[in-house]
Amino acid sequence: MPVVILAFRTSCGEDSEEITIRDNRIGGNFGQNLPPSPKRDETVEEPEKSTQEATSDDTCRFINSTDLRRYLVREQVVKGMTKEHVLKAFGRPPETYPTPQETWVYQTKYYGALYELTYVYFRDGCVENVVYRKP
Repeated sequence: MPVVILAFRTSCGEDSEEITIRDNRIGGNFGQNLPPSPKRDETVEEPEKSTQEATSDDTCRFINSTDLRRYLVREQVVKGMTKEHVLKAFGRPPETYPTPQETWVYQTKYYGALYELTYVYFRDGCVENVVYRKP
């Protein structure tokens, strides 16, 4: 953790001394929960596509760090999360299906009996939809 030193140039008295105050800021990096940006070689820009259309088609979205932590603590998965976020919230999926759309299936059991199935659908590496179904 970096140490921030505050020193004032004005003298407070003959017995004054410099004090060190540790940096106590909390929080994280604003970009830590974004999907990885595409490499320069893979980036292709289409001039006829507006920025509003580009953002509406993209399944990956920014989730601020406070909301992301809340979802992970509650073991919730929401649209726009990356695969890493889903793994942190739900763990490794017992079933995965790569086609026609990448889908992870989780089972919820109560007292040993299957209670609910959770289907997490991905597009472009991010959650597009989450569906809860009874078996």
